[in-house]
Amino acid sequence: MKSLRLVAIAAAISAVAGTAFADDAVVKDGYAFDQNKLIPTGVRAEVGTTGYGGALLWTANPYVGLALGYNGGDISWSDDVKINGSKYDLDMDNKLAYLNAEIRPWGASTNRWAQGVYVAAGVGYVDNEYGLNRNVSAGRNFTVNHTDFQAGPNGVRIDGQMDYDNQFAPYVGLGWAPKINQNWGVFGEVGAYYTGNPNANLQRVSGSAVSTVGADLDDELAKETNKLINDDKYEWMPVAKLGVSYHW
Repeated sequence: MKSLRLVAIAAAISAVAGTAFADDAVVKDGYAFDQNKLIPTGVRAEVGTTGYGGALLWTANPYVGLALGYNGGDISWSDDVKINGSKYDLDMDNKLAYLNAEIRPWGASTNRWAQGVYVAAGVGYVDNEYGLNRNVSAGRNFTVNHTDFQAGPNGVRIDGQMDYDNQFAPYVGLGWAPKINQNWGVFGEVGAYYTGNPNANLQRVSGSAVSTVGADLDDELAKETNKLINDDKYEWMPVAKLGVSYHW
């Protein structure tokens, strides 16, 4: 899987390099480089599943753009993250830098809504950590690794960590970024980074639980951790974000 990610990264970098500054300014003896292409044409602020931050934007032509951005910060979600059927509170520490080419199939359209549709392809440097926490009060039923348990008289606390540590990852996404006037616009984007499986650990730190099928809570937590580390569906880190942009 590591070699597959390296191939995907190389392809993503090639896509960015091949499209980022594509232009039809050609002279008889070769390409006429325009140094103005190095000046950003806009900025945007964004927030989403990878944190909050912003990006510098370049426009090579109506069909091709480039975004260089960073997302970071701590974001907490309560009882809203499901891992292998189990719900956890999530505390995210995000550090993500990215470089994407944005291809607009209808970039020259007079319809601004169609003009705003784009496909993103690029690469990110991912250093995200996720703190996982689950507190189950006494007597409550809960599930770990699709196995039913009932918390003991002192309840149960489960802590864990999941991280994508210091790695480059290719990215594909689909976005919509219409301008609402000459300078201002809005955008939304969904996609995924191919990160490979995360590092992960889940463990019971206090309390006890019983199972009607004779299962052991610590064993089931170990199995759930193993699925995070090895299951194919956790090789992709999903992304969803939205924000506003300003163009000059």
